Amino acid sequence: MIDFIAVFITFFAVIDPIGTIPVFIAVTDQYDNKTKRRIALLATAVSACVLLFFVVAGEIVLNALSIPLPAFQISGGIVLFLFALNMIFGDSKPEEEIRLLDKSHKETAIFPLAVPSIASPGAMLAAVLLTKNSVFTLWEQVQTSLVILGVLVLTYILMLLAGFINKHIGSSGASVISRVMGLILSSVATTNILSGLGEYYTFAQL
Repeated sequence: MIDFIAVFITFFAVIDPIGTIPVFIAVTDQYDNKTKRRIALLATAVSACVLLFFVVAGEIVLNALSIPLPAFQISGGIVLFLFALNMIFGDSKPEEEIRLLDKSHKETAIFPLAVPSIASPGAMLAAVLLTKNSVFTLWEQVQTSLVILGVLVLTYILMLLAGFINKHIGSSGASVISRVMGLILSSVATTNILSGLGEYYTFAQL
C-alpha cells in the first residue's frame, strides 16, 4: 500500500490547486458563471486524461526509447527541483501563468489552464516516477491514480469557489502558498535524485 499522505502532498505541490485559483480568475474574467463552470470542468477532465496517460504509458514510452528508469528518475528529479526553485525564487505560478491568457472558450480551458497550470510538467514527471512497474504493484498504481484524481477534484472545487476564495487570500496569499509548495516539492525532487542515483549504481554493480 502506498503512503497516501506523502503521495497526496507530492501531487498537491506539483498540481498546486491554490496557485491555480488566480490563473482561473484571470483567464475566465470575461465569461459568465455558467461558462466558467464549463471551463473548470473541461480543464479538470483534460488534466486527468493527460496525467493518467503518463501513469499508464509513461514507462512504456521510456522502455520503447531504451531510457532506463533510474536515468529518468534522476533527470525528472532535476526538472522537478528546477520547477520548485522557480516556484520559490522566480515568478510564482499565478504571476507566471496569468501571462498566458487565451480568450477562446475551449482553448482557455486547455491552455493555459489544463496545461501547464494544472497538469504541469512536474505533475507529469511525478505521475511516472510514482507508478514505476518495478517498484509499485498494479493496485498501488491504481491507488496513486485515485490520489491524482482526488487532487484534481479538489482543484475543480477550488476553481468553482475561486471568486469567494480570492476575496479572502488574494493573489499575494496564493503566491505565498505556492512558494511553500515549492519548498516541499524541492525536498521531494531531491529524494528522487538520490533514489535514482542509488538505483543506478546498484544496477551498474550487478
